[in-house]
Amino acid sequence: AIGVPARAEAAGAVRLAGLALLAGLALVPAARLRAADGAFRVETAVYDADDAEHPVARSLTLFKDGVAWDFLETLDDEGRPQGVEPAEIILHDPARERTVLVDPARNKKTRIDRLRLERLRTSLAAWARKSDDALLRWAGGPDFTGSFVDEQQTDGAVVLAGPRVRYEVRYEPAPGDGAAEEYRRFADTAILVKALVHPGGLPPFARIAINGRVAAADALPVSVRLAIDPRFGRIAGRPSVSRSEHRALASWTESDHRRVATAGEELSLAEEVDLAVYAGTAVAADDDAATVRR
Repeated sequence: AIGVPARAEAAGAVRLAGLALLAGLALVPAARLRAADGAFRVETAVYDADDAEHPVARSLTLFKDGVAWDFLETLDDEGRPQGVEPAEIILHDPARERTVLVDPARNKKTRIDRLRLERLRTSLAAWARKSDDALLRWAGGPDFTGSFVDEQQTDGAVVLAGPRVRYEVRYEPAPGDGAAEEYRRFADTAILVKALVHPGGLPPFARIAINGRVAAADALPVSVRLAIDPRFGRIAGRPSVSRSEHRALASWTESDHRRVATAGEELSLAEEVDLAVYAGTAVAADDDAATVRR
């Protein structure tokens, strides 16, 4: 869970991945026909290098009736789940303007409302745009139109490049009407939650711009690759590379229904605590932001 240091780094990685962060191997295309009840699912695997054999984290996101349940697993060096499965559950409920994080191992939960995330968005953008670091200033946005590499754009792919950073995203048609926009809302919220709970990463606005491009194509990502060069140039070290792979299906399995029912019970029984208590560490203040250390 977020509050456990050993899991925190992997949890942050999955938050980046679940949002379509990171390009990799070809996956099974998303089914175009959406289930009659509007449900669909997205499986995500996150890798910490181009040549990594095993993912460092994995998540399953289940969508239905405008609500998304996100289940996180942190993995060991052999790609096997560590500890409690899932390590964390996150309920995204935009109709009620809330996100609820549940730690099953500690039987605790915390709520983050939309207003807090909007305040974070505003303060983080203002902070990034004042930075001495060109990458941070660029990542603060607000307009990334000139950063999309149009000469390399093809159907099903998008590239966004800035100072020392490059995103490469492949996408395929979403599983039915409305699914692309539903996924985008989840992805945007999830990356802001990550920025709040795990301050110190790259500001999320470039990712949010990519999410918008993919949703406008009525699509979902199937792979994302993020490469960041070291702060003092390639001579100081190799670029940091992360990648994620996503697989979308247009229905739930029987086990998915059972998983959501169990998650609902765990959510109702868990003790509600403040975010700082839940995280067990400092969280980003609405009027402050941590720097990227790369």
